Amino acid sequence: MPAVSASIEEMSTPQTTAPPAKTPADTSFFGHPKMLASLFSVEMWERFSFYGMQGILLYYMYFTADQGGLSIDKGLAAGLVGAYGGGVYLSTILGAWLADRVFGSEKVLFGSAIMIMTGHIALALIPGIPGLIAGLVLVGIGSGGLKANATALVGTLYGEKDERRDAGFSIFYMGINIGGLIGPLVTGWLQESRGFHFGFGAAAVGMAIGLVIYALGRKRLPEEAHRVPNPLPASDRTKYGLIFLGILIVIGVLLATGIVNANNLASSMAYAAIGAAVIYLFLIFRSPLVSGVERKRVLAFIPLFIASAGFWALFQQQFTFIAVYSEEKLDRNLFGWEMPAAWVQSINPVFIIIFAGVMAALWTKLGSKQPSSPLKFSAGLLIMGLAFLAFIPLAGEGKTPLLALVGILFLFTLAELFLSPIGLSVSTKLAPKAFHTQMVALFFLSVSLGTTLAGILAGLYNPEDELPYFLGIGGVAVVLAVALAAATPAIKKLMAGVR
Repeated sequence: MPAVSASIEEMSTPQTTAPPAKTPADTSFFGHPKMLASLFSVEMWERFSFYGMQGILLYYMYFTADQGGLSIDKGLAAGLVGAYGGGVYLSTILGAWLADRVFGSEKVLFGSAIMIMTGHIALALIPGIPGLIAGLVLVGIGSGGLKANATALVGTLYGEKDERRDAGFSIFYMGINIGGLIGPLVTGWLQESRGFHFGFGAAAVGMAIGLVIYALGRKRLPEEAHRVPNPLPASDRTKYGLIFLGILIVIGVLLATGIVNANNLASSMAYAAIGAAVIYLFLIFRSPLVSGVERKRVLAFIPLFIASAGFWALFQQQFTFIAVYSEEKLDRNLFGWEMPAAWVQSINPVFIIIFAGVMAALWTKLGSKQPSSPLKFSAGLLIMGLAFLAFIPLAGEGKTPLLALVGILFLFTLAELFLSPIGLSVSTKLAPKAFHTQMVALFFLSVSLGTTLAGILAGLYNPEDELPYFLGIGGVAVVLAVALAAATPAIKKLMAGVR
C-alpha cells in the first residue's frame, strides 16, 4: 500500500531545525534552567486532575448502581481502564505532530489543557455511559497532547552532553508526583463522602487552576516554545484534513460494526501501539534527514523500548489489579477508621516526592561515573519484578496488612525512579535532531503498550489462585532485566557516546 505509506510519512514529517544549544550558565531553578519551573507547574496540576480521576475511575465503572457506579463487569472494567491509559499515551503522536507541523508546542499545551478540563467537566456533569465516553475521550487526547510537548520542552533545556539532564528530568518528575499525590486524596475522599461526580468535579477544578497559572505565564516562555518547527504548507491543509477525517471514519466504522468493541478494545489498542511504533521506526530509519550515527542510536533505543513496555505492564497495574486488590483484600483500617481505597494511589507519589530529589542529586554527583541508561533500565525492570514476587508470601492469606502493600509500593517507586525519568531523558538524547519531539512520542508508545497490557494482565488475576499470577509476571520481568543487562555493552556501542 505505497500511497498509504507515503501519506503517513508526510504526516510524520519532522522538524528540520535543531534547538539551539543550551549553556550550563542557566541555573536559576535549583541549579537548572528557569523554564523547568514553568513546565514543572503545569504538569503538576495536569497530573493532579489525571491521577485524581484515575484513582476512582475503575471503581466508578465496576461498582453497582446503588454504590454510584455503572455496574460494568470487573474484569472488563480493568481491561477498559488499561486500554484508556494506553490510548492516552498513544495520542502523544498526534500532539507531537500538531506541535511540529501546525501550532507549535506552546499552543498545543494550552489547547490540550482546555480539552482536559472539559473532559473532567463531562465526567462530573453527564451521567452514565455517555458522560464516561465523552470525558475519557477528551481527557485522553488532551493528556497525550500535553505530555508529549511538556516533556520535549524539558529536553530542549539541556545540551546533549549536559550532565544535569537526568537530574532535571527527575525534578520534573517530582512535580508530576506532587499532583499525583494530592489528586487521589481529594477525589477519593469526595467519592466516598459525596459521590463519584464530586470527585470528577474536583479534577476539573484542579486542571482549571493549572490552566490559569499557565495562561498567566505563556508570554514569558522563550521564543522557541511558540515556534512551529516545520510549518505545514497552506496548500496541504485540505489534504491532511481529509486524511484525518478518513481516519475518524475508519474508527467510527470499526466501532459501529462491532469489529472493535468493549471486549477487545484493550487488545486492539495494544496492536495499534505496536503498529504505530513499527511505522515510526521505519520512517525514522529511511529518512534522509537522519545520519548514520543517529540511526545506530535509534537502533539502540529498540531494546529500551521493549524493556520500557515490560516495565509499564507491571507498574501501571496500580490502576487495575492493585486498585481491585486494595478495595477487596487490603486491611485499610486505621485506628477504627477505614481509609478510602483510592488513597492507595497516593502512596507511590509520596515516595517519589521523598526520593526523586535524592536520585537527582545522586546522578548529579556521580556525573560521568553514573550507570549507563541501559543499566538503569535493567535495574528498574528487575526491581519491578521483585515487587510482584513480594506478593507471594501474602498469597492465600486473609486481609493484607497495609504496611506490607506500602513496602511493595516502595519497590514500585524505586523501580520507577530507575526507569521512567531516565526513559524520558534517553529518548531526547538518542533522538535524531530532525525527530526530536516525535522520538519522545515513540517512548510514550512503549508506555501506551505497557499500560494497555496492564489492563489485559489484570484480567488474568484470580484471587482464589494468586500464586501463578505473581510468580509468572514477576519472573518474566526478572528474566527480561537480566537479558537487558547482558546486552548493555552492545547497546552502549550503538549509543555512540550517549550515556
